[in-house]
Amino acid sequence: MNRNIAKLYQIAQKTERKIIGLMSGTSMDGLDIALCACKNSGSETEIKLLNFITMPYQDDFRADVKSIFSRKDADLEKVCLLNELIGVKHAELIVQALNRWNISVDEIDVIASHGQTIFHAPKSLHGHDDYPNATLQIGDGDHIAVNTGIITLSDFRQKHLAAGGEGAPLAVYGDYLIFSKADEDRIMLNIGGIANFTYLPGDKDAAKVFSTDVGPGNTLLDQFIQRKYPGEYYDKDGLKAKSGTLSQELLKELLNNDFFVIDFPKTTGPELFNLKYLQNAQERSNTLNLSNEDILATLCHFSARGIIDAIEKTVKLSAMPKIFMSGGGMHNPLLVDILKSALPNASFNTTQALEIDPDAKEAVLFALLANETLAGNPIDFGKREGVPSVCMGKISFPQ
Repeated sequence: MNRNIAKLYQIAQKTERKIIGLMSGTSMDGLDIALCACKNSGSETEIKLLNFITMPYQDDFRADVKSIFSRKDADLEKVCLLNELIGVKHAELIVQALNRWNISVDEIDVIASHGQTIFHAPKSLHGHDDYPNATLQIGDGDHIAVNTGIITLSDFRQKHLAAGGEGAPLAVYGDYLIFSKADEDRIMLNIGGIANFTYLPGDKDAAKVFSTDVGPGNTLLDQFIQRKYPGEYYDKDGLKAKSGTLSQELLKELLNNDFFVIDFPKTTGPELFNLKYLQNAQERSNTLNLSNEDILATLCHFSARGIIDAIEKTVKLSAMPKIFMSGGGMHNPLLVDILKSALPNASFNTTQALEIDPDAKEAVLFALLANETLAGNPIDFGKREGVPSVCMGKISFPQ
């Protein structure tokens, strides 16, 4: 037997696996690195977050990636070069994190890498009938494996696409495994660049589990800040948005898009929700003269409205599930206050209450997905569109 395959087989049989989960989101502030201890698999999964850190990107590296992000006219040579460079850079950051934690590479069983999304193209966005759903994450897994010496699983979203999904959201798989609770309905709300949630019924019936993107989370807010306030990457504590005033006219036009009437599940991305989208809405609503603060306030309401409307469509308001938040948007007080005001019967908390650092949750998710690929079997989510019952991740050996 090939020694790499023999080692993989040995890892799969272990009582506990140490897995590093990686996540680099649309904000591109840095690489989230979560070291997890995973026991068992499927409904018996136990996971413990041992260490977590966000390793910041340098400005020139971030600018390089942004030059091809979500662009139909991206330089193909740059895409090719960055596929390799991101893999090398992520490997360097992993080794640096392990050194900080005083942990040897030999102690890690596998790495689970999300990669860097540069374009997301479900049919609902690209509109080409003869083409399938598509998405592209770069940051080659072989480069990570060779440069760290650790077996690496990567490119998780392609299996989801191949099996009939849209490549997102993948949170449903991890949410169901570690956050379901008998006799308690829950909504796992992630407010990243794009906002999405998973509905977990209290009867723990996987066939009823529901996950979908609902609209922009931070992506428009962050894009606007970066355009108007050079050197800043987000509206810290929502202070600028708090000083602005909601424009009902602009909000109405921002919500005037077919995405918001498409049935669940659905996915989206900055390919739709970008500064051009904002400009078009301002032109239609005659709000081009709004102050930056008023625009930011309205964008906060826009993100909140997508979340609120989707939750109201999913559950009965009289029996509102407990809502557990994660993602950068949970740090925006204005956005959270809008949600709480509109959903007064809901109980809001973060996943910290469930013993998972909310900033680490997405990286932990990919560690869970890798654990299932190594030691589990596909979870049966029923024959529903958008939630294929598959294991995900391509395997790269270091030798």
